[in-house]
Amino acid sequence: MADPPVGKQYPPFEYEVGREKIREYANAVGESNPVHHDREAAKAAGFRNVVAPPMFCVVYSAGAMGPAILDPDIGINLMLMVHGGQQFEWGEPVCADDTITTTARLADVSQKNGMTFYVFESESKNQEGKTTVKATWTNIVRGG
Repeated sequence: MADPPVGKQYPPFEYEVGREKIREYANAVGESNPVHHDREAAKAAGFRNVVAPPMFCVVYSAGAMGPAILDPDIGINLMLMVHGGQQFEWGEPVCADDTITTTARLADVSQKNGMTFYVFESESKNQEGKTTVKATWTNIVRGG
């Protein structure tokens, strides 16, 4: 297989944030702060609507990251892949009724100790063009 196409970008993925999705996610991760469940509590705290916990970004980024990780041009062997890490730079909070658009790209591929490290970067912006999160996602393929 040819070298993976470092720098390759993927089409934007749009996600409409629903209040119930935020509530479901907050319940799933044990987040009890009322700003994640109650619109009036969120507004009293200065948010536009119910606000998503920061790691909700994994939900709205998945539609952009999936095609990147599964891209046959990159050739990741999912049977040998392990999660290497994530880094996030937070921006504008995400609230119910926001529309988030995420783009992803393959930022780097390197090898070390018989493993291949695939580093992806994504950026998510709301309907006003404000960045909600920039992320770095590292996947390691053993025996690469």
